[in-house]
Amino acid sequence: MNDKMIDTMKDKVVLITGGTSGIGKAAAIQIASLGATTVFTYRNKEKGDKSLDEIRTESGSSDVHMLELDLASLDSVRRLTENFLKEYKKLDVLINNAGGYFGYRKLTEEGFEYTIGVNHLGPFLLTNLLKDCLISSRSRIINVSSAAQQAGRINLDDLMLEEKFAGFKAYAQAKLANIVFSYELDRRWGKESISVNAVHPGAVGTNFGNEAKPAFKSLIKVGKPFLKTPEQGADTIVYLASSPEVEGISGKFFTRRKPVKSNKVSYDRESWKGLWELSEELTGLQ
Repeated sequence: MNDKMIDTMKDKVVLITGGTSGIGKAAAIQIASLGATTVFTYRNKEKGDKSLDEIRTESGSSDVHMLELDLASLDSVRRLTENFLKEYKKLDVLINNAGGYFGYRKLTEEGFEYTIGVNHLGPFLLTNLLKDCLISSRSRIINVSSAAQQAGRINLDDLMLEEKFAGFKAYAQAKLANIVFSYELDRRWGKESISVNAVHPGAVGTNFGNEAKPAFKSLIKVGKPFLKTPEQGADTIVYLASSPEVEGISGKFFTRRKPVKSNKVSYDRESWKGLWELSEELTGLQ
């Protein structure tokens, strides 16, 4: 990290969802090291307190803070937004990182299928509730997707997969939704000097898949020695959050610091519009 990078993040405020483990925690450490005011979210207070101490110690920065957020509850998303805006007058970078893979069908607080609720609807609402702050700050928005998006299809007629649920099918749809949301967000807000990009962090050895079915867990366990570290997985996220090289670049899907093509269905603008309008309806924004 050079002085130019540190100067780039000085006086910046960064919000990262999911900072108590894995990629989110690694990104929080790296961003705090660059001099930014770093705010991460937690679900479990004990884990949050422990992570707060570790992030401050490892980054060498005391300007690290935490707020409670459960993306499976839209009321929690609203409370997080209110609490953030009370404390901070600007938001230079929003990193929608928190999410997960769930092998068994379950429901969020509002009755949404959990995978689409946590990976897409929660971040969708959070981003929209922060709109004025993001626009006034000329922010960078980073949505963490996955290579699984390549297998995804967005079923607007059955977004909750009530007819035929499968863990990977739900995850692929949700990760594709992260990209479609990013492209439509860029189309709608890009003229406001917002930049928004999606990112595949790579196959990373974290607690990903803890709620998967046994066969999928076994597959993850076998492959874990060959996976990236959380620090390596956070690299492109931190790059998009901090580098002058990507100033003004928006509406892209990145991996290994390079823009790449996403799933061909992700370029269907009718899907962009359809997913946005359905998400507005489901989250009560409409």
